[in-house]
Amino acid sequence: MKVRSRIALAARRSGRNPESVRLIAVTKSVDSLIARELFAAGVPDFGENRLQAAAPKLEALSDLPIRWHFIGRLQTNKARKVLERFEEIHSLDRLDLLEAIERIPEEQLPKRVRAYLQVNVSGETAKAGVTPEEARRLAERLRASRRVDWVGLMTLAPESEDPEAARPVFAGLRALGERLCDEFGLASVRLSMGMSNDYPVAVEEGATDVRIGGALFEGL
Repeated sequence: MKVRSRIALAARRSGRNPESVRLIAVTKSVDSLIARELFAAGVPDFGENRLQAAAPKLEALSDLPIRWHFIGRLQTNKARKVLERFEEIHSLDRLDLLEAIERIPEEQLPKRVRAYLQVNVSGETAKAGVTPEEARRLAERLRASRRVDWVGLMTLAPESEDPEAARPVFAGLRALGERLCDEFGLASVRLSMGMSNDYPVAVEEGATDVRIGGALFEGL
């Protein structure tokens, strides 16, 4: 698989173990049959960004031990339905969403939620996420939550044909993660960053999770 090979090369260039990088296949543009083939090829982590569109696929693939990642903007009024179906949320981007999750009765959602704090490193007004300056306060609040396990940080780089344009954003998220680890006494946090056009750069800058769609399904 070309994507895995490029991940491995990028990891080795930066002195990392390729096994430390998790490939999340963004399956929003393919049907359940293709997704099933991808799972058989050794990819157990799938990402979707809209519950309504993903629901039939989740049902069709319910016989497989897929780890489902929600990577889209999460509305507070849909939080329970999303969290019932997805193992990890990559887009916790505001306090009111965290509070909405914490208000869900435990009998309706008995599991703890694994969540990434979304940070708008690039500063683009069209992108969601807290600013790097706001990240510490919300991360601290997440660490104190009884319902949410904070696992790391997520960011989106600006769209560009040049993958190198994303490097400052990815480096910024890595630096923020290192600062938060120092302040909270943590060994590390996960970094969800990098998509089809720029994931090798993201891996070089420390990504632990890359979200790949188009590059996996070229020609389909």
